[in-house]
Formats: sequence, structure tokens, C-alpha cells
Amino acid sequence: MAQRTKVLLTGFDPFDGEALNPSWETVRALDGWKCGRATVHARQMPCAFGQSIEALASAMDELRPELVLCIGQAGGRAEITPERVAINIDDGRIADNAGRQPIDVPVMPGAPAAYFSTLPIKAMVRDLRAAGVPASVSNTAGTFVCNHIFYGLMHRMATHPVAGQRGGFIHIPYLPEQAARFPGVPSMPLAAMVEALRVAVATALAVEKDIAETGGQFH
Repeated sequence: MAQRTKVLLTGFDPFDGEALNPSWETVRALDGWKCGRATVHARQMPCAFGQSIEALASAMDELRPELVLCIGQAGGRAEITPERVAINIDDGRIADNAGRQPIDVPVMPGAPAAYFSTLPIKAMVRDLRAAGVPASVSNTAGTFVCNHIFYGLMHRMATHPVAGQRGGFIHIPYLPEQAARFPGVPSMPLAAMVEALRVAVATALAVEKDIAETGGQFH
């Protein structure tokens, strides 16, 4: 019998006074979902510097996944945005859930300045748009805990390589109930974001070499 594939999806707990976090609400809806021979395993990460990377490492040690997609909230964005690059800097605009607010310190001292996602991000955007989901490539994951865990994931993969293992980060918008507090801020229904992650996972599993299609931005 062919070996079954494990997919690790992570989302964060709520932060900055929010009652929920769309990343966890979306990810946990897919726990146990099967995509072909692959099974999704959802894990919640603490929205905290340091602790999030430790929790991710524990989940990866437990599951030994072939594919890892970390998901985070990007309030103000209107699209599903696979991230291109993680940078080696923590610069907290606010404190995390543990009360830490690092300013201009590296995620990993002495490590490379940046790592690129190993997900087929442009193919994912293509397939999301084909499914009727607004999507685009993002060239900045910020400098808060989302970028922090993204960098931690890619650093682990670079320094402890596992054959065939790939990973990266996707930002998703607010849920409508969150956006209701901020008139004019875009949002996306939970069902649409769950379906978007189904598409993203399926594409990541199926596409080994990303497509050459424009995904650049002026700023």
C-alpha cells in the first residue's frame, strides 16, 4: 500500500483584543480532511514570538508532515495571499500574547536574511482565482508573529531537510464579524476561506514546479 501523506495546517489563537482568529477558525474546519491520499492535521499556534516556533517544531516532530502550510490573519487585505518570502527580523508594532514586543531583532541570530517559500505560490493563486476566490502573491509577511513563524518554518526546513518536504505561509482576511467593527475594511466568509485552503492544499500537493506567471507588485 502506498504511503499516506500528512499535511500540517496551523492557525493562530486570537490576538490584539480580537475574540477569534480567522486563521484558526479556517484551519480547524479542515482537520481530518482528506485530499487524495493526504490527510490534513490542524494545530493551533500561540500568537507569541518564540513560543510559536517551538509549538510548530513540536507539531512537525509529532506528525512528520510532507507539507506544512502556516496560516495567519491579515486584517485589511481583501484576498487570500500566499507569501513569497520570510525575513529574519522581528519588529512588533504591538506586543504579542505573551507581552513581548521585540524591536529590530533577528528571528534567528546568524541565520540568512531571508528564505523563500517552497510552495507553488503562483500556481496556488492561479487555481484560487479559477475557483472564484480573490487571491494574489504577497511579497511581505510583515514583521510580527506571522513572519516569525514563517521564517522559523523555512529555517528548520533549510537546516534539517527532509526529502520531499515543502512549506510556506498564507495570509487570509478578516471574517465578516470582525470587519463589522471596522467600517470599510474587507472581509471574507469562513466557508469561502475554508474552500480556498482546500484549493491551496490540493495545488501544493499536485504541483512540484511552480508556474512562470507574473505575481509582482509595484510596491
